[in-house]
Amino acid sequence: MAKKFSHRHLLDIERLSAGDIDTILALAESNLKSLKNTPKKAGKLQGKTLVNLFFEPSTRTRTSFEIAAKRLGADVVNILIDQSSTKKGESLLDMVEAIDALGANALVIRHAEDGVPQFVAPHVKASVVNAGDGKHEHPTQALLDALVMRRHKKKLKGLTVAICGDIQHSRVARSNIHLLNKYGAKVRIIAPSYFMPLDFKNMKVEAFDDLKKGIAGADVIMMLRIQHERLGEGEFAVSLKEYSRDFGLNHDKLKAAKPDVIVMHPGPVNRDVEISSDLADDPKFSVIREQVQTGVAVRMAVLDLLMSQKSR
Repeated sequence: MAKKFSHRHLLDIERLSAGDIDTILALAESNLKSLKNTPKKAGKLQGKTLVNLFFEPSTRTRTSFEIAAKRLGADVVNILIDQSSTKKGESLLDMVEAIDALGANALVIRHAEDGVPQFVAPHVKASVVNAGDGKHEHPTQALLDALVMRRHKKKLKGLTVAICGDIQHSRVARSNIHLLNKYGAKVRIIAPSYFMPLDFKNMKVEAFDDLKKGIAGADVIMMLRIQHERLGEGEFAVSLKEYSRDFGLNHDKLKAAKPDVIVMHPGPVNRDVEISSDLADDPKFSVIREQVQTGVAVRMAVLDLLMSQKSR
């Protein structure tokens, strides 16, 4: 490990210091370089076991953690929740304690309810990594987003970052806001009233309900999908066409931002809803594919820092 990392778990961005984040990003930067120049597998975590527990569907995050662990030499077990003993009435805590007793070194948990990874962590010897909990946080997404921003803009301090879309239900937005505030970036959130968080005044952000005004002069724009799976009845009362007209990003609206703006999206992308298809694929502005690629390097860093500790 490049520097001492004092945390046994990665549960959120909020409790990390800027120094902790620097440690993760420095190792991730090194991983990006080594992934291009060395064989895919390294032995740093040989003999260690990571268990993926995804209670929600996932493509990018789960696959990214699996690839990251395997490239470090760890064994990976993916628990199929639909075929687990929870379907027989076993509690979540009993299940994770059983997996922990089998010798897992890390549990990567995604769950629809806020706070599940935080609840599990004190009950297991394994390190717990939050891969997204409800509307709360998605720390590794914010870390990889920060690395992409820093690689393009050289720094985070002083950047104007506009986050647009379903802010209310987005754990990605909350993790990014926590991280960017730690580095002195200027964070804007853009959303219609029904997607604006009730607590936004406590978030150290500037809020807009007009897309063009919100992205004016922005260095970075992060578009978010509508979290349909988290919406209550009546929360989304307009058509997708209306929403896209007012809050969808395209090349024409992008002219309000800085000429060298980068456009981000954590995925999955709903093309021609929150972002036009041609902008999502435009290499001059879009770094969406780079975000996916960077995710492996960042998750390698996180797993290395946590699983290399002799915690069991």
